[in-house]
Amino acid sequence: MLYRVLADAVVLLHFLWIVFLILGALLGVRYRVLKYFHIGGMAFALWIQLADWYCPLTHLEVWLRRRHDPTLGYAGSFIIHYVERLVYIELSRSAVLGLTVVLCAFNAWMYLRRKRPGRRR
Repeated sequence: MLYRVLADAVVLLHFLWIVFLILGALLGVRYRVLKYFHIGGMAFALWIQLADWYCPLTHLEVWLRRRHDPTLGYAGSFIIHYVERLVYIELSRSAVLGLTVVLCAFNAWMYLRRKRPGRRR
């Protein structure tokens, strides 16, 4: 039971990590520590796409699920079932790479755009 709960927690953490990568620049433009953490996360996300690796959180979740019950294909709760569908969306590798590049470009634009005089933040 413990491994199942931990696996579900990893899926939720994975989902929150993806949300942070998508929206992190919105906070990163204000908070320098978050900015560097976000840029590092985006660089890592791009690297694992280019290297055709799986995210370490995916490996951890699969390991925890196997420790819970090696024969189970799906062992999560109702919420986890739908969060997993968001985290592990079925897209081609090239589509995921393309979306990652677009996301990196958007975040770079967010960080590199100049503040205009008279514009309050």
